[in-house]
Amino acid sequence: MGSVVLYKSMSLDGFVAGPHVGAEHPMGEGGMRLHEWMFTERPDPRDTEIIAAITASAGAVVVGRRTFDVGLPHWQDTPFPVPTFVLTHQARDELAMKSATFTFITDGIASSIESAQDAAGDKEVIVMGAQTGRQFLRAGLVDELQITLVPVMLGGGTRLLEDLSPIELERTRVIASDAVTHLRFRVAR
Repeated sequence: MGSVVLYKSMSLDGFVAGPHVGAEHPMGEGGMRLHEWMFTERPDPRDTEIIAAITASAGAVVVGRRTFDVGLPHWQDTPFPVPTFVLTHQARDELAMKSATFTFITDGIASSIESAQDAAGDKEVIVMGAQTGRQFLRAGLVDELQITLVPVMLGGGTRLLEDLSPIELERTRVIASDAVTHLRFRVAR
């Protein structure tokens, strides 16, 4: 079974989205700055390698309903070309897309992780969304975190790492590019 990995781009002041997340601003106001490193015209080769490694390792994705709602109009597909499980309180039929299928899970995070791990096999389960990420961290379901530290201060928005009990981490990788710093940690158990 593969690892459960929480991947997030984060500002220096700890925000993973700007304020006022919604349909018009899916990453909040100013929040797209956190992902510019992925979409630049001339990416740093180190960033390109990180993106390729994330994509190659993905076996399934778990997202929260809000991430699904604001992301789908922009993605026009699953966020990665693998089965994606949406945590929600509203039952809904599966949604087949070009690359994979969205499956809506209404019976909690334990069920979502079980379904995602079954689909992923030996590959990673990627967790997306700040609230979903915090839920997984609180439940002890995250094996690794990859934080891409972006040299910007957003000054407000959504924080990933707040209201959590202490979690001991073991740094496994640091890669600095010209644009960002990629930090990878294993959750100490």
